[in-house]
Amino acid sequence: MYKDDLHLPELTRRQEEILSLIIRLYTQIPEPVSSKSLAEVDSLNVSSATIRNEMAVLEELGYIAAPHTSAGRIPTETGYRYFVKRLINVSDLPPAEQARIVDKFQGSPLATEQWMRRAATILSRTVNTAALVTPPIAETSKFKHMELISIQGRLALLVLVLHGGAVHQHMLNLPDPVPQAQLSEVAARINGLCMDLNATQVQMKGVQLQMLDREIADIVAELMEKADSNPMRLVYREGLSEIISSFQNSEGAQQAVRVFEERAFLNMILSELSPHMNHVSVVIAGEGRWDELKHLSMVFSRYGIPGQVSGAVGVLGPIAINYGRAISTVRFMSELMTDALVHMYEVPPADKTVDEKASEQGEK
Repeated sequence: MYKDDLHLPELTRRQEEILSLIIRLYTQIPEPVSSKSLAEVDSLNVSSATIRNEMAVLEELGYIAAPHTSAGRIPTETGYRYFVKRLINVSDLPPAEQARIVDKFQGSPLATEQWMRRAATILSRTVNTAALVTPPIAETSKFKHMELISIQGRLALLVLVLHGGAVHQHMLNLPDPVPQAQLSEVAARINGLCMDLNATQVQMKGVQLQMLDREIADIVAELMEKADSNPMRLVYREGLSEIISSFQNSEGAQQAVRVFEERAFLNMILSELSPHMNHVSVVIAGEGRWDELKHLSMVFSRYGIPGQVSGAVGVLGPIAINYGRAISTVRFMSELMTDALVHMYEVPPADKTVDEKASEQGEK
């Protein structure tokens, strides 16, 4: 999950079943759940009095709460966390739904704007929440091309292009005026030496160069390091307007809008995701870390190729979302997009380990 395991009080099997039922019923119809309605569920097979006693324990432990006097009970943030961590039964999406999603991607060029927008739309409509998709970007910046343009006097503009299309500009204040012809020669030398190198490698190459070339190479390396530490991601969004009314207060809607609109804030959240591809992370009410998310639940996953490129897919909405459907859909979409990128980059299968090779020999 998004955070290290919480120290949640253990429940009995019956208490877990009751908590699970309360959450499932409340997710379907967001109204307080009474002991009487639970007693009508055949699988429990216990009296209303027993259910009331167990609900009292769950309330004392902080897993459910009474919104009004003599009302039924609703799940708390802690209750949802216990449910997601220990009780949820996340099964794969039905084959028919998987086929429907795959079919919707047919004809969309890989890793394009159309591809990303379609992914966001599919996620939103399948889970009935808002959805976010970021395109795959290089995990480590690689040098592609640079230009030096004389502006006026000692001023020159450095234009750096990285693999993946990212462009960075930096104004240089040189010690002395340098003619355009000399700047172009410097750029040509650095381009010839640094193609496909990362920031550290560019800096190492710069040590071998003459004064001006070395200074420019150092600046290029700094720009690349900055790009690696703070990647600015495009965000493809869908479904926010449809879920605004499902928040019980305006603060929740405002928080959802902030996640959608403030790219730096979203980048901070995504930077905390599990580094493993296709691993689903669940964030419930900010997990006690961010008040800015206390009315939201978010389900995200990375997709991509380890060490090369990665993006993120996810959904967000009120805390009472259908976690099972959200997790299974996000996981399937992440795996689908990862497979597409692997095919596009033609990544060869990993070498077999010594144990795997020995096992194969034993089977022959």
